[in-house]
Amino acid sequence: MDFELTDIQKQIQQTFRDFAERKVKPVAAKLDKEKKFPKELFKEAGDLGFFGMRYPESAGGSGLDVVSYSLAVMEMARGSLSLAAVCTMQSLMATYFLYRFGNEEIKETYFDEAIKGNKIGAICMTEPNAGSDLMAITTLAKATQDGFILNGQKTWVTSAPEADFFTVLSRTDIHDNLSIFFVPSKLKGVLVGKSIEKMGVRASVTSEVSFNDVTLPKNYLLGEIGEGTKCLKEILAEIRIMTAALAVGVATAAYEEALVYANQRSQFGKPIGKFQAVQMKFADMAVQLETAKHYVLYAATLSDKNLPRQKEAMIAKLYASECAVSICDEASRVFASYGYAVDYHIERYLRDSRFTLIGGGTSEILKINIAKELGL
Repeated sequence: MDFELTDIQKQIQQTFRDFAERKVKPVAAKLDKEKKFPKELFKEAGDLGFFGMRYPESAGGSGLDVVSYSLAVMEMARGSLSLAAVCTMQSLMATYFLYRFGNEEIKETYFDEAIKGNKIGAICMTEPNAGSDLMAITTLAKATQDGFILNGQKTWVTSAPEADFFTVLSRTDIHDNLSIFFVPSKLKGVLVGKSIEKMGVRASVTSEVSFNDVTLPKNYLLGEIGEGTKCLKEILAEIRIMTAALAVGVATAAYEEALVYANQRSQFGKPIGKFQAVQMKFADMAVQLETAKHYVLYAATLSDKNLPRQKEAMIAKLYASECAVSICDEASRVFASYGYAVDYHIERYLRDSRFTLIGGGTSEILKINIAKELGL
């Protein structure tokens, strides 16, 4: 495999690195403290073309590859995992099904504006009693002569308070399997509930959403009845690669900050980076970080070549997220007591890193699924 990036991939990487350095990093701590949706930066990400990277030019996107997308995600997460989380949600799960199945009205009014960053979307999958077990979903879309009546409650909905529309995974009364529906947030019966206070990624606002006798026309069904799980699997590998890229980004931020600190902080007459105990920490972090990054890009390359990558995407997500938590923890130890102080970014990186353990499947679920891929 050729690990050399193309000129376009290098350009994408540098563009989002500059964006992270100039615009995101200086305000990342403020965003975390205020726990507010980063509207201005979100729009700037749209202006840079982030939300349309994975869509073809014919749909208003730029038709770039998964490697380029992953590099952009890494750089954005290096600046702020909160911003990267809401942006990746918009660029993939929130808009994909509109692109695939939406009619012209939905695409013109919502999809086209969403990939510009002018409208915000959210996906509603998780329920209070349905997380990894999606088949436990109880939200129900009951068929009528003119369409559907939707009832149910969702939780852990990223960007819900700001969303202009939702993509909802639901049961129907005419098929045992799940289906996908488009639901504008302004419809009567759509209610955004309380926000969920989180340990990390606190500028990625997350809430409950309930649907109370929401009337949906027939064309708000995205795809075929009962094809929801199948359609979700179309992008499941990319969701996991994306989450792995988020993990690499926050781990890189922690590693780099700790490296600077180790060269500046002196004890016993020399920088702490000159002590072997600290050097071994950095060696371990570097090995984990480089391995995770290269495997993420390997999985992304398989996706670009349309080769089997379900197992590789799971491995990438599992390894990168576990490494992110480990690296952020080790990096905070380099700071000693200052690693526990909110005056340093490292404290936020450590909190944020645990987010990557959840999205795209928990480590435990991924291990079980990887074992199945191995024929066990």
